[in-house]
Amino acid sequence: MMKTIPHRLYLTEDQIPRQYYNLRSAMPELPDPMLNPGTLQPLKEEELYPIFCDELAHQEMDGATEYVDIPEPIREVYKMYRPSPLVRAYNLEKALGTPAKIYYKFEGNNTSGSHKLNSAVAQAYYAKAQGITRLTTETGAGQWGTALSEACSYFGLDLDVFMVKCSYEQKPFRKDVMRVFNASVTPSPSMKTRAGQKILAENPDTTGSLGCAISEAVESAVTGQNSRYVLGSVLNQVLLHQSIIGLECETAMNELGEYPDIVVGCAGGGSNLGGLIAPFMRDKLQGKKPGTRFIAVEPASCPSFTRGRYAYDFCDTGKVTPMARMYTLGCGFIPSANHAGGLRYHGMSPILSKLYHDGYMEAVSYKQTEVFEAAVKFAKLETILPAPESAHAIKGAIDEALKCRETGEAKTILFGLTGTGYFDMTAYASYLDGRMDDHIPTDEELQRGFDSLPDIPQNK
Repeated sequence: MMKTIPHRLYLTEDQIPRQYYNLRSAMPELPDPMLNPGTLQPLKEEELYPIFCDELAHQEMDGATEYVDIPEPIREVYKMYRPSPLVRAYNLEKALGTPAKIYYKFEGNNTSGSHKLNSAVAQAYYAKAQGITRLTTETGAGQWGTALSEACSYFGLDLDVFMVKCSYEQKPFRKDVMRVFNASVTPSPSMKTRAGQKILAENPDTTGSLGCAISEAVESAVTGQNSRYVLGSVLNQVLLHQSIIGLECETAMNELGEYPDIVVGCAGGGSNLGGLIAPFMRDKLQGKKPGTRFIAVEPASCPSFTRGRYAYDFCDTGKVTPMARMYTLGCGFIPSANHAGGLRYHGMSPILSKLYHDGYMEAVSYKQTEVFEAAVKFAKLETILPAPESAHAIKGAIDEALKCRETGEAKTILFGLTGTGYFDMTAYASYLDGRMDDHIPTDEELQRGFDSLPDIPQNK
């Protein structure tokens, strides 16, 4: 008798993971160490203490510990919105006429509307446990800022958010949600910091970037009283927290007797993608499932993987952070003010960069109009309006499913639906009205970013 696979599979509270999984513990070679920008020597854990709270600094540097216990206060918050459902996209499969089975992990079932809350809760908890009273951060599309404002409100912390200026203007209601949770929100670059003043002096009309906002948030943290900085993507610690996504996927697919042949995720800084692939990439690296494919999908307007360079670079535009070896467009790269949402960071997670560089992952980029075409198709068929970031993964999954239609292969595809697009209606209106531009940076534009790469021996 054929097994019936439900449209949505919900795990129980008891199945929320009790440990995070550290993907670095399975990598044949660890990512190259971060460098102190002053000495160009590998960064020591204690050098991060003025920026991050101590436990997060430790998680950032620890590449050996396989599993990290999730403190019970964090799990108690998770129980409010997790486990998130694993959904079989039957209607999308039918419309595509594909023999492929398409699953997606839906992370939008919380007020932030995205997966970002998974790490926000953890980072706020560790700060509170250390006695920190104020956090600073940056946000692009606003999901991270929203998530962190929720977490800080829950744990009783003050929060200052520097939001990329073009997103601040395109998504006015995002900042108001943050304000509901008592966060202070500033469009970046701003005149509130020396870094912002310098950036504006050099380019008064800039629409901002995550690199600019990071510079301001770090400066605000290190000059503030009892303050620390937190980041919503890119960092090792963030991918560690987001492993809860992949671990839940693994449990759910085991219950269904399934295993993905292809895992697809949108890629901006790497938090969603890194969390989604964690247990499945572990199996590939350990030789258990060597044939699994992993596909990072990024916007053609900010193509870190597909057109970037694998080099040491600053994580911020103001060049005040440690340097990480990653795929990067250069910390001076300012993406166009289009609707790629949060996928606007100049670099990529060092973990994912290393995996991609060593051939364990693939990467593709898409233009905005084709991404929104996929988003509208998905919304009509699956009744969820996806965030623009998530729509990149949808487009990648659709293309892989169409390849299966051509070959007749019934592959199992898993993608991450990172969140909802209800605060992105300006972008949807632009697409539906035919006003959306497909800006793809020229080689000359990219070169200006590459010219900002640090001239150090490690980059020779």
